[in-house]
Amino acid sequence: MKSIFVAIIAISVPLGAQWLDYPTAGVPKAANGKPNLSAPAPKTADGKPDFSGMWRAFRGITSRPCPTGECDELRDTDHWLNYGAGMPGGLPYQPWAAEAVKQRKAENGKDDPTSWCLPLGVPRLLVDPEYRKIVQVPGLVVILNERNAGYRQIFTDGRPLPEDPQPSWNGYSTGKWEGDTLVVQTSGFRDGMWLDRSGSPMTDAAKLTERFRRVNYGTLEIEVTMNDPKAYTKPWTVKVTEFIVVNTELMDYICLENEKDVTHLVGK
Repeated sequence: MKSIFVAIIAISVPLGAQWLDYPTAGVPKAANGKPNLSAPAPKTADGKPDFSGMWRAFRGITSRPCPTGECDELRDTDHWLNYGAGMPGGLPYQPWAAEAVKQRKAENGKDDPTSWCLPLGVPRLLVDPEYRKIVQVPGLVVILNERNAGYRQIFTDGRPLPEDPQPSWNGYSTGKWEGDTLVVQTSGFRDGMWLDRSGSPMTDAAKLTERFRRVNYGTLEIEVTMNDPKAYTKPWTVKVTEFIVVNTELMDYICLENEKDVTHLVGK
């Protein structure tokens, strides 16, 4: 998808005006001159792992067809389709949630908030096929999302979670370091969110714990633990892996711009 955009833009814009192929600074190189993705994770001035960079939720290897061979943003990850992918027995739905998922699948996901250009919310944004950029500064980690030019803030300045916040798509996040792992607590979600394309529900009772660990230069592992007693019979945990993207930048993707799909959504 990104390559198609580049080809169109290149017709009228000088190459020097583009950032899609601009070299990423500080990338470790192997002997052959290619990025050494297994190099040690970079550190911040205070010695913490630096999560800064462009990330995607898949390695770029997939069995799903791509007409051009460059459909990065169009390739769905397993967790995007089903957040419980690989979990023995699947997600532990409450009976009403299991029935909701069954119905949502039968209706081809027509009521998925993202089908109506609404935000994905956390933790679904972690598995979004589009790119994201992490910016890490003292006291704050910001995640910029290519989808709808969105953002998420994770405060690491010691503040507590708000006690009675206005419900939010992304919730309210605070983080603290446990060694080289950033442990993030998030609450204050709005009701009625979807975790995946299958329609796994998320309610306003949800409390989320994420454990971010940059295992090397090219790999970010995120252990996601969901505790939502309204929708699930017990807390559950999955591991999401993201991979570094170099020599490119975020592009605008505004779902409502020239949107023509909603009138064609089908379902029972």
